[in-house]
Amino acid sequence: MTVDPRGVAARLLLAAEGPGDFLENRLERDPGFVALPALDRRLCQDLVYGSLRWQGTLDWLATEAGARRPPPPPARVLLRLGLYQLFWLDRIPEFAAVNESVRLATTLGVRPLGAFINAVLRQACRDRAQLQNRLLSLREENPSLGWSHPAWLVDRWTRRLGSETALRLLAWNNSPPSTYVRCNTLKGTPGQLLESWQKEGVVYEPKTYPWVEGGLVYLIHPPGSLAALPSFMAGQFYVQDPSTLLAVRELAPRPGESILDLCAAPGGKTTHIAQQMGNQGSILATDESSGRLDLLVENCERLGVTCVTPRSTLKGEIPKAAFDRVLVDSPCSNTGVLRRRIQLRWRLRPEELDRLARVQSRLLQQGASALRPGGRLVYSTCSLEPEENESVIERFLGENPAFHLLRSTQLHPSIDGVDGAFVASLERSLDPA
Repeated sequence: MTVDPRGVAARLLLAAEGPGDFLENRLERDPGFVALPALDRRLCQDLVYGSLRWQGTLDWLATEAGARRPPPPPARVLLRLGLYQLFWLDRIPEFAAVNESVRLATTLGVRPLGAFINAVLRQACRDRAQLQNRLLSLREENPSLGWSHPAWLVDRWTRRLGSETALRLLAWNNSPPSTYVRCNTLKGTPGQLLESWQKEGVVYEPKTYPWVEGGLVYLIHPPGSLAALPSFMAGQFYVQDPSTLLAVRELAPRPGESILDLCAAPGGKTTHIAQQMGNQGSILATDESSGRLDLLVENCERLGVTCVTPRSTLKGEIPKAAFDRVLVDSPCSNTGVLRRRIQLRWRLRPEELDRLARVQSRLLQQGASALRPGGRLVYSTCSLEPEENESVIERFLGENPAFHLLRSTQLHPSIDGVDGAFVASLERSLDPA
C-alpha cells in the first residue's frame, strides 16, 4: 500500500471522482492515511482538501497551461494535485511538485500520461507569475472559477445576497474550518476543563455569542490528534460549531420534560439538550440511519448522558401529542457548512432544493403531531436557502393554524462568523381548535 502523502492523496482524490460516501467522511478511516507519520498526515489532508476545494480553479489553471481537452480522471487528479502545490503551497519546491506528480502517473497505472502531465505543469511553472495575477482578477470577473464554486450556486447567492456578501461567503467556504468545542458540564466545570487543557498543551480561546453564554464554547488548537486527548476521551467536551447551539437555546429544554429529537444523530444537539436538562427527564432521539444512531450512542456514553433513548424512525410510530418540546433538525442542502462539507459543492444540484423542502415539510409535520398543546416546536437546518427555511415555515403555518411563530433566525457565515444555520421556534396553542 502507498504510504507517501502525495500517493495517498492521489489515490483518495481518484476515488472521490466516483460515487460513494463523501471523501471527508472516509479520510480519517483510510488505512494509508492512518499509517502516515503526523507531519505527513497533515500534508496529505491539506493536499486532499485543498484540491477538492479549489478543483474548479485548478481545472481552469490546467486549461490555461495547455490542457486544452479534459484529461481522463487519473491525469485530471494529478494535475489538480500538482497545481495546488505550485499555486497554494509555498513550502513545496516547483521541481518536487512536478516530479512527484509525474511519478504518480506510474503508481496510478497511467504512465503514458506522464509526459502530458509533465508538459502542463512545467508550462504552469513558466507562466506562474502571470497566472497568479490572472487568478486575482478572476475572483472579481468570474467568481465561480476564481473561487471554485458551481456557477448556479454563485449566481443564486449573488442575486439574493448581493455581490459583496456573496464574495465573502465564497472566501469563507474556501478557508480551513476552525475547531470549536462545547464544554460538557455533565462531566465537570469549565474550570476543570481548562485545567485539563493546560496539562495537555491545548491552546484555547473562550467564545461568546448572543445565543451562547460564557464558559460554554471554546475555539481550540490541539497539539495533535484531538481524539487522543485525555479530556476528549473523558467526555469533558464535544466538538461543535457555535451555530448548532442556537436550536437548543430556542428549544429551551427544562429538567424533567419529555423531549423528541428528530434526525438526532450523531448527537451534538441531543447531548446538549441533555446537558441543559441536567440528565433529568427523557429524550427520544430518532434517526433513519442505524449507523449514525450507533455514533449517537457512543457520544452519549462518552459524555455521560443517561436520559436519551435512541430509536430508528423505521421501527414503529412516534407517539402523538406526547412531548413537551420537539426539535426537528432536518436534513438539508448544507449550504451553510460548505467549508466543512468540502466535496458537497460539486455534488449538490439545484433540483435538490425542492426535493429537500418536501422532506423537510414532512418531518416538520411529523414533529408537530408529536407535540402536546402548549408545547414548543423548533425547526433547524444548516442551509442558507429560503426554500428550505422560511418557505417551509410559511407553508407549515398556513396548513396548521394551531401553531404560531415565536421567532426565526438565519445565521450567515460572512456576517456572523460561524457556520450557517436557520432556526425557527413555534408554539402550539392550548386550544385544540
